Amino acid sequence: MNTFFRFFYEFVSIFFEGIAEIFKGIGKGFGKMFGFNEYSKVVDSYKDHFTGGDWVFVVLSIILVVALVGLIIFLIIMFIKKMIRRASTNVSKDELLEEVANLNDQVVKLMKEKEELMAMKVSQLGLKPGEESADENNKEKEEEVGETGIRFPKLTMIDEQYAKYTPKKYENNFTLPGLIDDFRCFAASKLHLYYDPVLLRPFIAGLACGKLIILQGISGTGKTSLAYAWGKFVKKDSCVSSVEPSWRDKSDFLGYFNEFSKKFNETKALGEIYETGYDDDVHTIILDEMNLARVEYYFADILSILEMPNTDEWLVDIVPSAWPNDPKKIINGKLKLPPNLWYIGTINNDESTFMVTDKVYDRAMPIDINTKVDPFKCREQEAIDINSSYLYTMFNEAVQKYPVSEKGLEQVKEMDDYIINHFRIAFGNRIMKQLNIFVPVYVACGGKEVEAIDYFIAKKILRKFDALSVTFIRDELDPFISYLNKKYGKGTMKECIYYIENLKKNI
Repeated sequence: MNTFFRFFYEFVSIFFEGIAEIFKGIGKGFGKMFGFNEYSKVVDSYKDHFTGGDWVFVVLSIILVVALVGLIIFLIIMFIKKMIRRASTNVSKDELLEEVANLNDQVVKLMKEKEELMAMKVSQLGLKPGEESADENNKEKEEEVGETGIRFPKLTMIDEQYAKYTPKKYENNFTLPGLIDDFRCFAASKLHLYYDPVLLRPFIAGLACGKLIILQGISGTGKTSLAYAWGKFVKKDSCVSSVEPSWRDKSDFLGYFNEFSKKFNETKALGEIYETGYDDDVHTIILDEMNLARVEYYFADILSILEMPNTDEWLVDIVPSAWPNDPKKIINGKLKLPPNLWYIGTINNDESTFMVTDKVYDRAMPIDINTKVDPFKCREQEAIDINSSYLYTMFNEAVQKYPVSEKGLEQVKEMDDYIINHFRIAFGNRIMKQLNIFVPVYVACGGKEVEAIDYFIAKKILRKFDALSVTFIRDELDPFISYLNKKYGKGTMKECIYYIENLKKNI
């Protein structure tokens, strides 16, 4: 065993001696660079041979070396300051977010305590002569709304409204370019909202490749109004669900069962989901400022359910057990998410919001809205009845008619390899599946294949660079731009190059 320890000591010491030599070499290098005695010796050895003109260049050489040394010291100081400032900013932001989370938790606890106090007050109310006891009243009320009562009053009312519902005759015959043109003219003529086809093509293609659209960009560019206008256009007003910082799970989005009142607190979103199941119209729910709370907390369950290939499996748990008078579409405590419903989230990225995680972005289609379109004149256009079945038919026809070319797929694969090798980022089968739907629908809407690939890669793949330290990848950014220009043609990948140039500005 002693032999092994001697071997281990000598074997491992080679590694640590190497590390010591590295630091020793760095130290010697700095000592050499700042060794002013060495500079003085060189000057002394030559000074007797200098002429008057030579001394001018000697002084300039000394000034140059001093300037270089000063520059190096300045850069080191600035780097240290930047790292300290970044660390302090991250710490202060984390502390602020933690404080907000703690305050939200306290609010939830206070609300629960308030309900408990109300229950105690009700049970302790004094009685007038001839009245029954408060306990007996509470007992009768509980029996009245118990398992034989109605705990979903709003959803039950929807059942009553649709008791004699007759499905519409839609008779749709539009094309995807026609749909975009009709929507533009409707928004301009009826709502005085103006949109460019360059924005609407990815919007429609996003509806085709997923159930969640994320509209992001600076405030005031019309993110919420786009979703609002779409709801007006399809004659189904979008349901606005304003996200609050206190949201922690899906019960904040869908509602929860109140044990005290024996009724379910139904949200507007739950009512919209339930009503959507009765028709084939195109419905939308707007998650306004969706990142005021962590999206993966309150919406991740729904996103996971919507990824299941069979829509019959799109079942979300509402209550743990069934009651006799539950609404018709809540079966065994579960509600089916309808395939004719889309979710549109709006995002403002600032210090008061949370970062949206890869888990959410990978399942959504992000669309940036950072510009405004000048008003233009357009023909009068009325809202139209659109059934989702016909819309899906148009999407499927686009996929069959305009599949991504072999060249396009090969270029995407080569780019995947490039990004893995230079940035250590990869994208999986889910994103490739979305690309194979997004690109054909984008082309069917009047765009070009390379434009669609450019847009999709910039929003779905390059976005992952946000999680990297720009300092460590800055030397790779210009070569990547050169790669894109060489592979696709100079300036062709506009969205990708625009994104990379913005990254460089943050260095």
